[in-house]
Amino acid sequence: MSTNALTAGEANAVALQVSRLVREHYVFADKAEEIADGVAKAANEGAYDTCTDAAKLAHALTEQLQTVNGDRHLRVLYSSEPLVDLSDPAEDLRIWMAAADSTAGGMSKVEIRTGNIGLLEVRPVLYPAVFSGDRIAAALTLVGTCDALILDVRHCVGGSPDAVAFLCSYLFDDEPVHLNSMKFRGEEKIEQSWTQAWLPGRRFGSAKPVVVLTSGATFSGGEELAYDLQQIGRARVIGEQTGGGANPREGHRVHEHLEATIPVAYPVNPVSGTNWELVGVTPDISSPSDQALARALRELGQ
Repeated sequence: MSTNALTAGEANAVALQVSRLVREHYVFADKAEEIADGVAKAANEGAYDTCTDAAKLAHALTEQLQTVNGDRHLRVLYSSEPLVDLSDPAEDLRIWMAAADSTAGGMSKVEIRTGNIGLLEVRPVLYPAVFSGDRIAAALTLVGTCDALILDVRHCVGGSPDAVAFLCSYLFDDEPVHLNSMKFRGEEKIEQSWTQAWLPGRRFGSAKPVVVLTSGATFSGGEELAYDLQQIGRARVIGEQTGGGANPREGHRVHEHLEATIPVAYPVNPVSGTNWELVGVTPDISSPSDQALARALRELGQ
């Protein structure tokens, strides 16, 4: 039987496990020691003795984890339902596939608006292309003959870099374009994201206008989509400053109801030389998020 209740000893054991995971895996090795030491010190001083339920402990640990550099992907997440063993690849795959299947691979809405303007809403996340590629291809093929395109990521709170690259590929021609690079701990390992030369379905192409809608809730993969297209000059961003979470993370089950998320890489944009961590994506045209679509349609002549 699962329970959210914790003894002081159990709460401190979770905290020390989180400290160890940060020390071993966090992308910025120099910060990892400082962050891990802070969590361990707080545990040894009894800071988590009063965290008698999992939700309260998740909040307290997240606050402590983010005191050093504010990394918004470095946190402990609470789940009201018992978590599966996140170290089991087969179970992790099953969960991702089920989530992608229940949300059309993140392609929430496709419309052709007046004036032959395509609208694609992406929410809640951009699932890895291995699960969502067919849905992304179908959605982008539908808007391929439009004269302009609006990408709505106002409610997109995450996503996979490979899905971002796959979607962006439809907005360029067949000559590959460098979108982003991921640097891992120690910086010996670098993974580059490029648009693809061949795609299933129809391209929207590089010549027609693209607008991306953002909100304060736009986060992580949704931010990467907006940032990559903005920096390379392929799209204008209309809406609100985004949440500021750039560093991709891995999840670790540290309790039946708690997941520690540890960033393992950081992006470097080939144009800006940096990323959107902590600062978010700054819109080209600021607008309250609930008015961003209307503003985009006006900008596109509607």
